[in-house]
Amino acid sequence: MAKIGYYSRKPLPLEMHKVCVVQKTEIIPVEERVKAIRKAGFNTYRMESKDIYLDMLTDSGVNAMTNEQLGAMMLGDDCYAGSKTYYRLADKIKEIFNKDYFLPIHQGRACEYMLALAYVKPNPGSIVPMNFQFGTSVGKIKYCGGDYVICLKEEGFNKQSTDPFKGDFDLEKLEGVLKANEGKIAFVRIESGTNLIGGQPISLDNMLAVSELCKKYGVYSVLDASLLQDNLHFIKTRENKYKALSIREIVRKLSDAMDIIYFSARKLGFGRGGAIILNDEKQYEYIKTFVASFEGFPTFGGMSVKEMEAIRVGLDDTMDEDIISQGPQFIEYLANELEAAGIPVVTPPGGLGCHIDAMKFIPQIKHGHYPAGSLASAIYIASGARGMERGAIDEPWDSETEDEPYGSMELVRLAVPRRVYTVSQINYLVDRLCWLRDNKDLIGGLHFETKGPHQFYDALTADSDWPEKLAAKFREDFGDSL
Repeated sequence: MAKIGYYSRKPLPLEMHKVCVVQKTEIIPVEERVKAIRKAGFNTYRMESKDIYLDMLTDSGVNAMTNEQLGAMMLGDDCYAGSKTYYRLADKIKEIFNKDYFLPIHQGRACEYMLALAYVKPNPGSIVPMNFQFGTSVGKIKYCGGDYVICLKEEGFNKQSTDPFKGDFDLEKLEGVLKANEGKIAFVRIESGTNLIGGQPISLDNMLAVSELCKKYGVYSVLDASLLQDNLHFIKTRENKYKALSIREIVRKLSDAMDIIYFSARKLGFGRGGAIILNDEKQYEYIKTFVASFEGFPTFGGMSVKEMEAIRVGLDDTMDEDIISQGPQFIEYLANELEAAGIPVVTPPGGLGCHIDAMKFIPQIKHGHYPAGSLASAIYIASGARGMERGAIDEPWDSETEDEPYGSMELVRLAVPRRVYTVSQINYLVDRLCWLRDNKDLIGGLHFETKGPHQFYDALTADSDWPEKLAAKFREDFGDSL
């Protein structure tokens, strides 16, 4: 990774690329922002992109592509079966991951579905231990009649911490689960870059230890590598034991330890697709039957060949330290600026995005009034930036459970799509969040119009006219500024 020092200026993340293609965006007036968030039911998932200045909802499928990727898309071989594009991508996967078998899948959650169909059984109900849950993973496991067990180490639940690898498994707990459920374990899911606790990484040593436990108990180790590129950066920079290894060497060491790897290329590879890769021919043939039934012919798996060519080039980019360091550096800069301004964020800064601790930012909003959802709405009103609620609204609610579940985290994620936004745009966001900090008492809560189980995409209503009051204070302080 390039190390750049500064002589007389404050250090800033330095882009190791130049911008070749741009897309116009705009900031609509604060009064229009209130109308837009009301129309969306105070749920940023439901917003229209025309109303958004900084789209920080996710890093999935919204990362900027390189000129090499765009050029490679023109090589796509639109052949239903046996496409040359498939074999080019398979060769690249073999080169990087040393896995012989590759199944293209249209995106990460579809990979999860294929694996759940293959290995999760209802009688007796299969168990999937994991470092932490993710909504789509859990949904597929439960749909197939199984359940999951969280084996995250205790420090992972601590939102403010100095632990460099809060995504690590509690190995003692994992072994206890494996021992107590012999014959019922579908596989162990290892999430590299733990999304719902703030994009926190997992150490290479911990993943290797999990792999050894899987071998000991005769179960499959399955790596969710969707957020692997950020995790690789953290292994390289935080795990002293592996600092001398190249990114490719780290990937090879990790891949060789895993039975199955799947990923969303909307994150890993800067494209729009996904993959399941493995070395066991028998298991490959078994999973392939589900791919053929639900995704598409096994040499395209529901993906566009143009995207497959872009992913082939993007996977090479993922092996470049200068490229994979950009996201974490921007996130670290944003998190450090906010923390210095007294705004509570998840620390240490992780991958994927900067995560604001909503319970500390607006302590007046209690769980039942959705503090993370309220704060995400307030951030949009103040700045035009769309973040994502990571709290009770997004928490899976089993329809058989009468009481609403409230997770251990109540966060607003400000994702930082790679190579999309500039430092000046990040600084603008920091400024607006500082204004919101000083006016946080104006922020009110939200509620669903109907009682009972809800989905993450459902609309909410403000408890009062607090959005209009917040906009009025913005206009008072900023005059005719957007």
